[in-house]
Amino acid sequence: MSRGPQGSVFISLMLLVSVVLFQWEVVQRTLNGSQFYSYSVCNVGEREQDNWLRTTFIQRRPAASRVFVEIQFIVRDCNSFDGASLTCKETFNLYTSESDADVGTTFRKGQFKKVTTIAPDEITSKNDLRINTETRVVENLSRKGFYLAFQDIGACIAILSVRVYYKTCPATVKSLASFPETVAGGENQALKEVNGVCTDNAISENLPRIYCTVDGEWVVPVGQCQCKPGYEEVEDTCQECQQGFFKAAASGDKCEPCPANTQSLKSGALSCPCMDGFYRSHICFLLSPLRKLVLSWSPPADTGGRNDITYSVDCQRCESNVCQACGEKIRYEPASTGLTDTKVLVSELDAHLNYTFTVEAHSGVSLLALPRSKPPSTSALTTSLHYTGEYPPKITSMRLVERTPTSLSLSWDVSPRPRALSPPIRYELNYRKKDDNLGMTTYTVLKLEKNLVQVNELNPGTAYLFRVQAFTGDGGNKISLIYFYCFLGHLPQNNTAVIFGAAVGGAVMLFIVAVVLFLRRRKRNSHTRQGPEDTYFSSSEQLKPLKTYVDPHTYEDPNVAVLKFATEIHPSHVTKQKVIGAGEFGEVYRGILKAPGRKEVAVAIKTLKPGYTEKQRQDFLSEASIMGQFAHQNIIRLEGVVTKFKHAMIVTEYMENGALDRYLKDHDGEFSSFQLVGMLRGIAAGMKYLSDMSYVHRDLAARNILVNNTLECKVSDFGLSRVLEDDPEGTYTTSGGKIPIRWTAPEAIAYRKFTSASDVWSFGIVMWEVMAFGERPYWDMSNHEVMKAINEAFRLPAPMDCPSAVYQLMLQCWLQDRSKRPRFGDIVSLLDKLLRSPDSLKTIADFDPRVSIRLPSTSGSDGSPFRSVSEWLESIKMSQYSENFTCAGIVTMDQVLQMKNEDIKNIGVRLPGHLKRIAYSILGLKDQTSTLSVFAV
Repeated sequence: MSRGPQGSVFISLMLLVSVVLFQWEVVQRTLNGSQFYSYSVCNVGEREQDNWLRTTFIQRRPAASRVFVEIQFIVRDCNSFDGASLTCKETFNLYTSESDADVGTTFRKGQFKKVTTIAPDEITSKNDLRINTETRVVENLSRKGFYLAFQDIGACIAILSVRVYYKTCPATVKSLASFPETVAGGENQALKEVNGVCTDNAISENLPRIYCTVDGEWVVPVGQCQCKPGYEEVEDTCQECQQGFFKAAASGDKCEPCPANTQSLKSGALSCPCMDGFYRSHICFLLSPLRKLVLSWSPPADTGGRNDITYSVDCQRCESNVCQACGEKIRYEPASTGLTDTKVLVSELDAHLNYTFTVEAHSGVSLLALPRSKPPSTSALTTSLHYTGEYPPKITSMRLVERTPTSLSLSWDVSPRPRALSPPIRYELNYRKKDDNLGMTTYTVLKLEKNLVQVNELNPGTAYLFRVQAFTGDGGNKISLIYFYCFLGHLPQNNTAVIFGAAVGGAVMLFIVAVVLFLRRRKRNSHTRQGPEDTYFSSSEQLKPLKTYVDPHTYEDPNVAVLKFATEIHPSHVTKQKVIGAGEFGEVYRGILKAPGRKEVAVAIKTLKPGYTEKQRQDFLSEASIMGQFAHQNIIRLEGVVTKFKHAMIVTEYMENGALDRYLKDHDGEFSSFQLVGMLRGIAAGMKYLSDMSYVHRDLAARNILVNNTLECKVSDFGLSRVLEDDPEGTYTTSGGKIPIRWTAPEAIAYRKFTSASDVWSFGIVMWEVMAFGERPYWDMSNHEVMKAINEAFRLPAPMDCPSAVYQLMLQCWLQDRSKRPRFGDIVSLLDKLLRSPDSLKTIADFDPRVSIRLPSTSGSDGSPFRSVSEWLESIKMSQYSENFTCAGIVTMDQVLQMKNEDIKNIGVRLPGHLKRIAYSILGLKDQTSTLSVFAV
């Protein structure tokens, strides 16, 4: 083996030895002046071709259960052969077989399982040689090694090379934690958790860990290590503090220089002791930029023979030559009195103030002294200091100065701060018009030098949202957001404008009259917009969108689109709790959002992985710009975004049950048809809302539907979505990229043109997924086979126990002519009628176990029987019952064929759906003529 790039390990396999060679020939060719050898077969004129080529034994690393097979090959165009169009093929098949030992030249086709059918992207003509490169994945390997085999069924093909490799996350050091090389997981373990070890002289409260993705990338480090006291981080190592520097605690901070009147005589110092002569009459202190300081002192030179010495600290704060007690605001650790150690931590200091600290030493006899006298057993020392920590501006109030029907003047106050020591303050005022509909129609930003502004050219009778931000003139962070809603209109002369606002971190003050007027207006508008077509909508869906979806990609600056359609969240209001998945741009967390004035809510947090490009950041945030335009109970709700800080985040509502396909697989057979149709109704309602906004999703699938704890389904994942043209029949033509073949309409695959009608086709596939409890559409057929079958008018069969009316609706969604497919409004109406008449769901569509159960009677295309009961159960997704069969003594397939329904119940299969699946599969096993196919419409 030789190590390759990007954490992958490659096994060199050039088909130098072939132990099975039926009709294949070793051919020497010349390409670009270089000679190479290939394995070729070209019997296109003969029928019933079955030519096999097998590799030598490939040993497998125990942890590598998932390998990649990269094949370079050439396929000849069948049209270049005269008279062979009926027998010539342009594809070949890839098979695999596992083994614990090399079987030599022994070859049995029944031992091989089909991986996929491989088709070329480019076909070679007589005079034009085209080399194709395809990569396929072989999953769930468990034995010591395996073989690969290639089956030709009548093509003219040459295999040039084969490379087999698996991916690893390389050994690395992240956040001072060392992680070993780790083999990437498979489809059942997308994120493999790996524990690490802190590097030398680093420690961590929690065990450091990280996740290895299936692509061989490290993501989401957890439990950061920090350098020990006396050490600082230097290029992923912890090195001792230099002489004259110190670090008192384990942290990510750098070593700090010793303050005045202190010294450090050696490297790796934890503290800097006071120099000789600086005790008794002076305090040696360390000033921290974090509003903290450490006071330390030397004990009295003469204790009078007492060993019960304690200390107390008193604080005075002085401002404008006026001093007063610091009060309860100042915090002391461990305390301000009764101290037995000669140091104390003082925190919660205010910037730019003078503080005077007095430390007194006490002994047991101090308590006997008169209150107004200083006993000999009490000594005191005093020092003053000026604290100059960060002093951010803070907006304390906002006022309406003057108003007209089309303008207003606002002013605001800022907390006092020492002007001589502080940079100037600047302000940013944002305001936008907020209407009764989904979006904001205007967004204006004003840069201001003063805390006063006049805003003109406002629309009468319109609500505006104002926000002011203060920041230091040197470009410091913006803080102290204050929001104001201002309703303008022709009010009576004596009336005051209605203004209500909310300061970040403070309470929200709402003016009751304004709210009542706003809600009445909203209610009145909702009645005027409702039409006959909304008969089947619930009350929360009655507000039809009045505004067409706006594509954020049309904005010259994508950041403007994000600001327009999404609410900015401060990262301190978001708490990450647990990794629940990995998206295209980074990890997804479950977390908590606690915004000012709102109760705490559970959220999902999408993050942008480190090292992103600006293009990736814009693409990441564009999804938020899309979601922010939608407001529907069956569309995932955007809570807000974090864009103004280093780590961008998208925060959405949290859906407890996760993706619909996985949820249905985990609860196979547990829901009635009525419940499943209810889920479909919610999805259809969400899609109707999108189509009414002239919006096409392009990636509608059960994996992109999320489920909450009340089984309410919501459409999500708008990464492939694009806007339609103004014409309801308009299309969007992509410029490349991946298309989810199994869910995509044929016209979208062929011409890359997408409409709401193509979304309807995808909804039909989602209906099939739901009624089949998360089964993979078209089972293990390759994308090439799926496209061929659809073009030949084949359609998926009815799932087991699927109501006939539901299956007929699926077939309508899959009509070849897109103009004849139902619209989402029609689909919602029909599903509502079915739900109002549950008896209509009792008529079950025809079901054939030979078709609907994946690989019901064979383990390979050659018709050989299953080798074991566990293999058969795995093929029908019932592996959880393997132990039940074993305990009942049913260990051979012959015994399985003798089982009746009562026998299946007796071994512990209770769920009706599982009982039927096993029973139907046994029925299919008994039919020796069964084959894997799909029904034609």
